[in-house]
Amino acid sequence: MKVEARKKLHLGEYPTPLESMDNLTAKHGKVKLYIKRDDIAGPAFGGNKTRKLEYIMQEAVEEGYTAMLTVGGPQTNHGKTTVAAAVKLGLKPILVLGGPAPKYLSGNLTLDAMMGADIVFAGADMAGAVEATIKRYEEQGDKVYNLPAGGTGATGVAGYIMAVKEIMDQCEEQNIHPKYVVCAVGSLGTYGGLNLGVRYFNAPFQILGVPVSPKDDWAQWRKDTAKFINDMAAFYEMDIHVDGDELLINNGPADAPYSGEEYNKPDSLTRKAMFELAREEGIITDPTYTGKAFRGFLDMVDKGIIDGDAIFLHTGGATAVWTKEHLDDMQQELFDNCKISEFGK
Repeated sequence: MKVEARKKLHLGEYPTPLESMDNLTAKHGKVKLYIKRDDIAGPAFGGNKTRKLEYIMQEAVEEGYTAMLTVGGPQTNHGKTTVAAAVKLGLKPILVLGGPAPKYLSGNLTLDAMMGADIVFAGADMAGAVEATIKRYEEQGDKVYNLPAGGTGATGVAGYIMAVKEIMDQCEEQNIHPKYVVCAVGSLGTYGGLNLGVRYFNAPFQILGVPVSPKDDWAQWRKDTAKFINDMAAFYEMDIHVDGDELLINNGPADAPYSGEEYNKPDSLTRKAMFELAREEGIITDPTYTGKAFRGFLDMVDKGIIDGDAIFLHTGGATAVWTKEHLDDMQQELFDNCKISEFGK
């Protein structure tokens, strides 16, 4: 199947804006910095998952599914946007999330609950929880679409293959000449799709990824990432092959990696980059995903690793700012640096 022939539903407003970050460009020196605003496309505050879900939901509706189940971490942006898309299209939204059930809902979990998702916490047995949950719904008469984490797969990856053409068209219209498009790397659907897109459409820029979670074996992870891209290329009949070593992925210094210590753990270096983007450009990122990627983006600009004009792909997730652990951890920093006063005192 050719990727252009793939059908999709309408869930987001495209093209998303491609904006100049003039204040940060002036502050950080030699290259021009831009931001691609995929954070504002789609349901429930949007994000990169919307591009994927347009294809996935098309498939689900065509094939008669009545429920949409997906998996992820407790603050999954993908899960939140999937719930919103399912609700919009009349499918039952089901989330199976890793770890123990919380005693307090915050961040994306608050939105998931507001939208009526059935939320199952899997503890340490994700596979068992998914299997049991699907069985429970099927016994009730539902047909359950089992969507992998991040919407990563042949259907969803089409969204970011085609996004490259959108970026190329905008760059031509706006006379922008980026050397890099920088994005967060999580479940690989966005990063993998972009890498296929730049090769398929012969884009004049490269894709540079920043991991959002540390890996036990980076060499193997690179091989797995390349395999995913090559498998997707074969599915879409593209004459494309990549090796892990040729992929541009940077996790920063060993003693202070961009990915932080672990998924969703508060991180002062990430928050510093988040605050800088907010205060210079009025754009909000989150501490779990895009804040980490933006920290890497700025650090690579300052170190000259990004040695040409660059676009930061904002993949969304600002709602995770309101996650309890992050709110608690950033309170003192914000109070110390915010001009708060009370009239008359």
